[in-house]
Amino acid sequence: MAFARTCSVALVGVEGVVVEVQADLEPGVAAFTLVGLPDKSLTESRDRVRAAVVNSGAAWPQKKLTVGLSPASVPKSGSGFDLAVAAAVLGAAERIDPRVLADIVMIGELGLDGRVRPVRGVLPAVLAAAGAGYEQVVVPECAAAEASLVPGVSVLGVRSLRQLIAVLADEPVPDEEPDEQGRPDPLLAGLRMPGTGAATGMHSVGAAQHDHGHDLADVVGQTSARTAVEVAAAGGHHLFLEGPPGAGKTMLAERLPAILPRLGRQESLEVTAVHSVAGLLPPGKPLIDVAPYCAPHHSATMQALVGGGPGIARPGAVSLSHRGVLFLDETPEFSSQALDALRQPLEAGHVVIARSAGVVRFPAKFLMVLAANPCPCGRFSQRDDLCECPPSAVRRYQARLSGPLLDRVDLRVEVDRVTRTQLTASGARGESTATVADRVRAARERASDRLAGTPWCTNSEVPGRELRSRWYAVPGAMDEAERNLERGVLTARGLDRVLRVAWTVADLVGHDRPDATDVALALQLRTGVPRGVPMAIGALT
Repeated sequence: MAFARTCSVALVGVEGVVVEVQADLEPGVAAFTLVGLPDKSLTESRDRVRAAVVNSGAAWPQKKLTVGLSPASVPKSGSGFDLAVAAAVLGAAERIDPRVLADIVMIGELGLDGRVRPVRGVLPAVLAAAGAGYEQVVVPECAAAEASLVPGVSVLGVRSLRQLIAVLADEPVPDEEPDEQGRPDPLLAGLRMPGTGAATGMHSVGAAQHDHGHDLADVVGQTSARTAVEVAAAGGHHLFLEGPPGAGKTMLAERLPAILPRLGRQESLEVTAVHSVAGLLPPGKPLIDVAPYCAPHHSATMQALVGGGPGIARPGAVSLSHRGVLFLDETPEFSSQALDALRQPLEAGHVVIARSAGVVRFPAKFLMVLAANPCPCGRFSQRDDLCECPPSAVRRYQARLSGPLLDRVDLRVEVDRVTRTQLTASGARGESTATVADRVRAARERASDRLAGTPWCTNSEVPGRELRSRWYAVPGAMDEAERNLERGVLTARGLDRVLRVAWTVADLVGHDRPDATDVALALQLRTGVPRGVPMAIGALT
């Protein structure tokens, strides 16, 4: 009896489980049995592996072959086990020394000609391998840069099974024929999922730092909305923009990611892992270090927003916007079921999806921006009478956003209609993205220094009880907010959110503690009721 084993990784969401791939050869009628709870694509690896081994110049063992995936109770899916299965079979056939394979984790799909194709989820798979104590991994050559992001792991990138056999058998490594010049590398097709391009809104574009194509200086007027965007970026607060069509709601949301600070190392790994599992990593950029921006269409289903789908659940928009911005334009047009499904990830920072194939957990700590018209025709206003919608239609339209969802939104701003004078004025433009981004970064640093030694990084993450017991506002500053609580204008959750926003305003203007002016601005951004304070952050400094 000949036996060999190596390792691979089974992904459940963005978490991985190291799987031992065992191959056993016994005398008998030639057969290939794969056991260990494989799915359809993994069962088909028998034919891919056999063809790849033969076309790589190795002999296929003419014996009874059994390949086991352990632990057998964990569901395995995908084609990423091909490379490990082929190596275990060759080890059992003594083409490769079985002792060399035992402590190596292998991830990759095999083509029929022996080429090693990339698969989705390489980064979280290598992270799982490193967490389990493995120090050597073998991945496709074009995914080696992604795997190398994990410290403490030796990465070997191979382009074909022939190269892997030569490296493990200590033989001269053959040179693979290069592809024709000017033609795209066919192996890179495995890194992308069909139907997930830029047109779907499920991508990380528009988030380049100081993106000159999306500058805040292009927004005409809208002092209150610009201030709300700046406060949202500085403290990680959710934002609701309400106003007529063409007032600039989408422009403001598109410019929000560019004023967010760049992601830290751990945050970048979290975001890259989610996008790797979803097959949305930008070509040639293995590490996402800027805030992602996700803007799904209002016809998106609940599964598209929070994740799901047949079989093993896939990440949805809330996970693809992790550490970034989720923009829901025309929010009332989304289904009420889909919107209400956002409540749990808004509070918890993650989403748990239960399916028949298993339970997965995806990170979902995002900054949500809602945009809506005031009525179906978009012209309803308290100052003029241009709306033709009956009052019942206006009430139904506005009631599509439930109270519990809106109560989780810290900032609510009415975006006014742009006037002719504002649009044609030749005076100075508003502050640029670079100027606002510098102020946001400084505010984030103040908050980070204050919250050092705690599990929180931004003001929006701090629980209300901690704010009330450890970080106090100036005496008397919260009096007006507490009176709003007594009158029913604010809920208890709303009062905590006002205090969080007040701390963010204080960080932006450089105050040690929120004073009455900071709280008044936070109240105005929360309730929309004028409080007699300047709306521009620059006027408060």
